Amino acid sequence: MDAMHYKALLEARKTEILTRLQKIDTDLGRTRNPDSQEQAAEAENDEVLEEFGHVGSDELKAIDAALQRITDGTFGICVKCGGEIAAERLEAVPYTPFCKGCAASLG
Repeated sequence: MDAMHYKALLEARKTEILTRLQKIDTDLGRTRNPDSQEQAAEAENDEVLEEFGHVGSDELKAIDAALQRITDGTFGICVKCGGEIAAERLEAVPYTPFCKGCAASLG
């Protein structure tokens, strides 16, 4: 397994998420429209943006954990069973800490 390939994928995704989170913060900090109907729509939009922000933050945590596993030399090894995580799974979700079997048993 080429850990440096996955490190590059993870770092690129991390940069993408940080950029998106910065845009969300900017949007959430904008001045409100004085029109009450517009304020209601903006409040709904803010809820959606906040949820995207939470999802992005959770993904960042998972990416940081995966980067730490690369540093530790344990990347690609399931944290639950100790088995190898298939390359296909890592290509789809490079920050996954679980092999397919253990991930299926969790959810």
